[in-house]
Amino acid sequence: MRLFLIGFMCSGKTTVGRELAKLMEMPFVDLDRVAEERVGPLLPFIQREGEAAFRKVEAEVLEELMNGPDAVIATGGGTPCELDHMARMKSAGKVIWLDVPLEALMPRIERSGGDRPLLFGLKGEALMARVYELLDQRTSTYAEADVIVQANATPTVVAQRIAAVVR
Repeated sequence: MRLFLIGFMCSGKTTVGRELAKLMEMPFVDLDRVAEERVGPLLPFIQREGEAAFRKVEAEVLEELMNGPDAVIATGGGTPCELDHMARMKSAGKVIWLDVPLEALMPRIERSGGDRPLLFGLKGEALMARVYELLDQRTSTYAEADVIVQANATPTVVAQRIAAVVR
C-alpha cells in the first residue's frame, strides 16, 4: 500500500509521515528530498530554472514513487494540484490530506515557511496574501483526497489517526 500525504506547506507532511511510517512499519519517502538529490537544494534550483522546471522533476519523481514499492510518501504542497497527479496518486494508493486550520498553519509558516520557494522573502501582509492565494487555488484539489485528517495535533496523534483509518 502506498500512502500519499498531501497538504499545504508546513502542514506536517514530513514529520507526520515519519511517524506514520514507523506505526505502519513501512518505508518513508519525502518527494522533495528525492527531487533535491537530483537537482540540489530546491530554492536555488527554482530561482535559477523556474517553477516549471521543478514541476517537471517533481512529476518524474512522483511517477517513480507511484510505480515503486509500498511506502508512506510526503508530497510537496503543490504536487496534487499539477497535471493529473491527484487522480494518478489515488489510483496508485491512498491519498491523505493533512488539513490544518489557517489559524494554526499561519504561525508555522511565519516560523519556517520563509525558505519555501513560493513564499521566499515574503513577510507580513504580503505573506498572508500569498498564503490565501495558494490555499484558494489548492483547497478544492486537496478535498479530493481519499482521507481527510484534521492535523492540528502532535505528529504522533495525527499519525495514529491516519493509521486507524487506513489499516
